Amino acid sequence: MSRPSAEHDGSAPVVSVVDDDASIRDSLRRLITSVGFKVEVFPSARAFLGARRVDAPGCLVLDVRLPGLSGFDLQRELATTDGELPIIFLTGHGDIPMSVRAMKAGAVEFLTKPFREQDLLDAIRHAIDRHRVVRAERRELVKLRHRYDSLTPRERDVMAGVIAGLLNKQIAAELGTSEVTVKEQRGHVMHKMQAGSVAELVRTAARLGIVPAARRGDG
Repeated sequence: MSRPSAEHDGSAPVVSVVDDDASIRDSLRRLITSVGFKVEVFPSARAFLGARRVDAPGCLVLDVRLPGLSGFDLQRELATTDGELPIIFLTGHGDIPMSVRAMKAGAVEFLTKPFREQDLLDAIRHAIDRHRVVRAERRELVKLRHRYDSLTPRERDVMAGVIAGLLNKQIAAELGTSEVTVKEQRGHVMHKMQAGSVAELVRTAARLGIVPAARRGDG
């Protein structure tokens, strides 16, 4: 499967439409472009998967019943390869169990044909806004990981002590070093992690999944 190209901040949103009915594809293209979004249309799930996609905010407008891979099949595929992409399902044969299944798997909307054009446009705007937030969070997390990777092993040990709430002298005792050395290394940690306070460092650690280790004698 092709992967998105290099990221371009500020890229125009792209709405991908997958429907095997050419008249519906054309209708959706006209509707979505009329409000200023770029649109790419595909006749099948395979065609969508084989296309090179721009790394930009967007969403997928997806028919449930398709030749070959169904809309649900494509949803499962994207869950493992591009789970961030919001999906809006369209179907001419919708029912409650089908919509529940789609929404439980992460779809942002499930519309039954014929649908109100405004309902679809509202769903698209919501999906794109959601995708922007997810992408921004992902970029921020990558930055945080790079900062953490820049720490030396000893600085990571000191950071672990700081987020556990230990004083410099306690960290020094844990690590078998001097309090002066710990103070210096703690300064390096705060600078490299761009943390203005211990509370900010603790929040950053939580976002990175770093859990304070239990202190000796705890428990």
